[in-house]
Amino acid sequence: MGIHIIKMPDIGEGIAEVELVGWHVKVGDTVAEDQPLADVMTDKATVEIPSPVVGRVVALGGEVGEVMAVGGELIRLEVEGEGNVKPGADAPPAKAPAAAQAAATSGASREAPEPAAPEPAPARPAAAKPASRQAPAAVARQPGEKPLASPAVRKRAWDLGIELRYVHGSGPAGRILHEDLDAYLQGQGASGQARGGVAYAERNDEENVPVIGLRRKIAQKMAESKRRIPHFSYVEEIDVTELEELRAQLNLKWGESRGKLTLLPLLARAMVVALRDFPQINARYDDEAGMVTRYGAVHIGIATQSDGGLMVPVMRHAEARDLWSMAAEIGRLAQAVRTGSAGRDELSGSTITITSLGPLGGIVTTPVINHPEVGIVGVNRIVERPAFRNGAVVARKLMNLSSSFDHRVVDGMDAARFIQAVRALLEQPALLFVE
Repeated sequence: MGIHIIKMPDIGEGIAEVELVGWHVKVGDTVAEDQPLADVMTDKATVEIPSPVVGRVVALGGEVGEVMAVGGELIRLEVEGEGNVKPGADAPPAKAPAAAQAAATSGASREAPEPAAPEPAPARPAAAKPASRQAPAAVARQPGEKPLASPAVRKRAWDLGIELRYVHGSGPAGRILHEDLDAYLQGQGASGQARGGVAYAERNDEENVPVIGLRRKIAQKMAESKRRIPHFSYVEEIDVTELEELRAQLNLKWGESRGKLTLLPLLARAMVVALRDFPQINARYDDEAGMVTRYGAVHIGIATQSDGGLMVPVMRHAEARDLWSMAAEIGRLAQAVRTGSAGRDELSGSTITITSLGPLGGIVTTPVINHPEVGIVGVNRIVERPAFRNGAVVARKLMNLSSSFDHRVVDGMDAARFIQAVRALLEQPALLFVE
């Protein structure tokens, strides 16, 4: 038997280090050739590292959330034959918990007690969600997840002022029993007090959530953008009544054959047309080199929410796409992000970004620029309000655009003129198709 050390591979992009965001194996596991071992994250995407050999895991090279150098030891396997570690060579063991090392040294089988190592991550996650190392006093279920409990338990929980979604269930399939309510009250110090016939129990549970993986990248990216870019925001109200009527007509006529249109393809088209007169906004600023690069191609980043956090896939060459091509590409990119299958090329290279919170868009937002771009256009929700038209009060559909710009590159007047040009195109949507 020999030892085979697998090092962190160079996965391109010219990077020197990556973040370990999830393990698929643990000490004692037997792995097959090409079996996924770990997930690592670069600045742009999550990459799965497979095993080049068959072997048994002896030690893991790092903890979830650790930043590892390319070429550093990722994992150590016991293999048939000599392995790739020469006898007597100075090869320090991979970092692993003492319990795990002891289990490996004693030849513990896969049935041995599990070491205090990171939990295996699911295949190709957008970002690993590490479990808390200590069981909390209360369990937080996912929004909309209904805990299992009998009507009698539910009534008693209501009377005690206990939210069942925070109670561990010890019954079959996690069903909450009366004993679980008693245990929860004991853990909370039996501090519920009746008010108006209903009790309200104090909560003192805490949860530590490591900022790793995609969430760490988002934090770093946002901090860098705010630190390096002097933002200024500009908000304009737009009457989208005619635009929404056009969208409804297009969907009625071609929705079944070409796909449904949302507002985003129409906004993207307006930006493409308006940017022809404002090339300084379709740009990226390298502040270290003191160079602004203006692009003829319009590569629009579409800020997209995933389970792991916010990501920005890129719709390339929006200037060469019609509305349905844009809609299809936006849908494809959103699906790729939400399933964790978006590649590095799909998450880089944008020249300007659109961000939208959909129906939750609020009245005004102050979006953060996607560094090193110089502009971002934010969509707020559409509301119907009374407005004056030809001296009469009529109902109109109104929407705010909340946009931010890099004041080092984009003057306030140019930003205002750009948004006004977008506004004119959206309020008179026939102009979107006039060349």
